[in-house]
Amino acid sequence: MSDGASTEPNGGRGGPREGRGPRREGAGREEHTAREEPQAAAEDRPGPPARRPAYFRIGFVGALGVLVAWLMVQALVGVRGVLVYIVVALFVAVGLNPVIEFLRSRARLPRWLAILVVCLALVAFTAVFVWAIVPPLTEQVASLAAGLPAMIDDLQKNAFFADLNERYDLLDRLQGAVADPDVGRQLFGGLVGVGQVVVNSVVASFTIFILTLFFMASLHGILDVCYRLVPASRRTGVREIGDEIVLRIGAFIAGELVVAAITGVVAFLFFWAVGSSYALTLGLVVGVTALIPLVGTTIGAVVAAMAMTLVDPWLGLFTLAFFLVYQQIESYVISPRVMRRAVHVSPTANITAALVGGAMMGLVGALLAIPVAASLTIILNKVVFPRLEEA
Repeated sequence: MSDGASTEPNGGRGGPREGRGPRREGAGREEHTAREEPQAAAEDRPGPPARRPAYFRIGFVGALGVLVAWLMVQALVGVRGVLVYIVVALFVAVGLNPVIEFLRSRARLPRWLAILVVCLALVAFTAVFVWAIVPPLTEQVASLAAGLPAMIDDLQKNAFFADLNERYDLLDRLQGAVADPDVGRQLFGGLVGVGQVVVNSVVASFTIFILTLFFMASLHGILDVCYRLVPASRRTGVREIGDEIVLRIGAFIAGELVVAAITGVVAFLFFWAVGSSYALTLGLVVGVTALIPLVGTTIGAVVAAMAMTLVDPWLGLFTLAFFLVYQQIESYVISPRVMRRAVHVSPTANITAALVGGAMMGLVGALLAIPVAASLTIILNKVVFPRLEEA
């Protein structure tokens, strides 16, 4: 009995343990099958229909973006003249900044007084230039008008011109053209156009002068605002590069002004030595044209040689030869010494920048192209090339 009783409970406990494993496996398979059935049904069930793209909305937003871009381009074209004034004034302010810093460090002047001295010097130079150009030009025009009848009489006495007059009736055609009322209207329109150009030039010069004054007074503040637009993690490096660009561009423009001043002084001494009555006028013309990159000195030399040729052809040829020799001295002796603090730009980059700038913005673009090329050279040397070497 005891053996049977002891065996039965064990057998009873052992029986369910042996049968519990297969039941659990079967239940697991049934549960897994039950979970798969809804998933299969969900996969077989058709989903919601795909939404069609809103073509109208996409087209409307795209057309609106194109319209906004076109309006912005038109606005920039409308204010192009003002933007040119701002850019020119900013470059002039940067170029005159070394002079202001020199007056502050050497003459111990406050910044506002140094700016005032520079502005007074610019006004004085402009006044001297106008005084030296306008009276001789007016005198020459009046002399030409007064001597025109005598010139016509001399032409009539000339055998060659008399022969041409007999063949083609030049004097009769000239008198008829002068008596034509359309010629008077065209001449008046031309004079009005010239007057309009002069007025526009005066207004532009005055505007650039005022903008330059403000930019010189607030140059450091403008730079600080520009640097604050850069993230703080990169601000130190950008400030270093920006300060160097401003320094180099200032040295470049100041050096160009010094070279042009030396050229003007040399031209004045030359014309004074040869006995020209317009030595100061021609010297100022040569000095101002020397500011034009690459070809400025050549243009001034040609203008001066033509003016001297009217007095004496041999003197005009001698003037041209003198300036050709001086241009070589300027290129290889004067400019390297004056521009040693400025950034060095390759001659190919100078020519390319001047041509591109001149094609885009005329004379102003040619004047500003080389400082822009100098800025790009600094960025390439300080940022781009080091990163390429590290890569």
